[in-house]
Amino acid sequence: MHSDAIKTGPARAPARAMLRATGLDDAAIAKPLVAVVHTWSDVSPCNITLRDLAQDARRGILANGGTPIEFNTIAVTDGIAMGSDGMRASLASRETIADSIELAVSGHCLDAMVLLVGCDKTIPAAAMAAARLDIPTVILYGGTIMPGRCKSKNSDGTSSERALTVQDVFEAVGAHSAGRIDDAELGEIERKACPGAGACGGQFTANTMAMVLTFLGLSPLGENDIPATHPDKANAAERCGELVMKLLRDGGPTPRQLLSLTALRNAARAVSATAGSTNAALHLLAIAHEAGVRFDLEEFEAASANTPVIADLKPGGRYTAAEMFQQGGTALVAQALQMAGLIEDIPTVAGQSFFELANAATTSPTQDVVRPVSDPIKPRGGYSILYGDLAPEGCIVKLAGHGREKHTGPARVFDSEEAAFAAVQARRIQAGDVVVIRFEGPAGGPGMREMLAVTAALVGQGLSNDVALLTDGRFSGATHGFMVGHVSPEAAHGGPIAKLRDGDIVTIDATTRRLDVAADLSTRNVARIAPRVRHGVLAKYARDVRSASQGAVTSPGLLDAADPKRIAAELVESESALS
Repeated sequence: MHSDAIKTGPARAPARAMLRATGLDDAAIAKPLVAVVHTWSDVSPCNITLRDLAQDARRGILANGGTPIEFNTIAVTDGIAMGSDGMRASLASRETIADSIELAVSGHCLDAMVLLVGCDKTIPAAAMAAARLDIPTVILYGGTIMPGRCKSKNSDGTSSERALTVQDVFEAVGAHSAGRIDDAELGEIERKACPGAGACGGQFTANTMAMVLTFLGLSPLGENDIPATHPDKANAAERCGELVMKLLRDGGPTPRQLLSLTALRNAARAVSATAGSTNAALHLLAIAHEAGVRFDLEEFEAASANTPVIADLKPGGRYTAAEMFQQGGTALVAQALQMAGLIEDIPTVAGQSFFELANAATTSPTQDVVRPVSDPIKPRGGYSILYGDLAPEGCIVKLAGHGREKHTGPARVFDSEEAAFAAVQARRIQAGDVVVIRFEGPAGGPGMREMLAVTAALVGQGLSNDVALLTDGRFSGATHGFMVGHVSPEAAHGGPIAKLRDGDIVTIDATTRRLDVAADLSTRNVARIAPRVRHGVLAKYARDVRSASQGAVTSPGLLDAADPKRIAAELVESESALS
């Protein structure tokens, strides 16, 4: 056992003495020491149940011959931070969470892990840490929130109840600024949208990445689908505790054995089929980086080109994640993609193959949330990878939720999200415009903030079908409309987006996969802004973070460690420093 390094032999008496002080006896110390790591916080509904779920996971570990060792990490909640300076911390928190899991678990030489996660960055961070540590691991998502309920006016003057998510609150802000709803209506939507615990309810980033964990084989099929407040969630956590002990006892697959190129491709196709969050591109690139698998942006284009949208999920569709759970959950997507030959079988933490689990799953015969691939909602997936004058290293365009594949219009250039949001709220954006928000990339932001406040305000003002938005930052999974993000290289690194000017005619064309401008950028200087952060963790992040086209990672990965050119460069640098 890994833990023998801290508990076996006379020399480890001091470590055993400290373990005894926590209440462990000889028998408990002799057992495998299993980390139970959670991202509990009471600042948001996304993670608030995880401390309780940790106790359920502990029971499963204890009942199956292990000794649980509990840790907590941080979490930054996008829905609260959105539109503020706090949002700069969101993507950076992914690295901190992964780092803290790695340090706590490796620092105590623990034998296995159950990771309990609840929102956007905690989920990929857990997979990244699992890949680094490569010990038996099961990851469980705390679950989606249930939809809120609110009465809304129909066109005929009657009213009816509709399901709400936090997306509706952001869009209500835009509708309020446009005078389409009053203070009372905004307040009613605000109070009803989030009825209790759980992560944001559509196929936004949290639910997209929870599905990704299942398609990667890191979570048992079905367990992540269970909503946060469902009575079976506690049992799911206990089952994960049992399962990690089985993996440890039987020598089951470790994370790097599961994180194959096939698994990553399956996950990308699941994202495409459900019109999931474009953030999945960043996170899958980062997970592949930590697992040492060559997986680049073009994988997402291939996935989207060959995988139609078959799930009728918010933000572009009708249903929330909780409603899909009631009709069969992730198994519906797995079965449809398997039947069409769009995914391949892989091993999973459950001990059975992914196809075995999918075929054994119970789904509703009358379900209408997931269609067969032969009768899709859209004939191609929910995003495309573009290149061109403005994105030599690539960018991602979200296609689901609207019918457009091309937009040409004058650039309206802003050097921050706040400036763009103020212009939208002041009604200075017109139909046909291309709203450009730059210096919001991983290094320039720093932190690559999401632009939900801006996009939701455009939706609320009725402009989502008439304008496009272009940024080196990110979009929330709740975003819908013609939006291009992750433009690389970013403005802060001298990318072409830093040479754009107001009025330049920009063309976004998903059919030709081009992002171009009708201007000679070679004759222009790169715009510059002063660094927004000069000290602390975000300054360190800005210094170390790689391009969005590489997953915005900050740590060297396995492929870096094996790259002879990189090793040679490091040797030269080291010799230079010594001399």
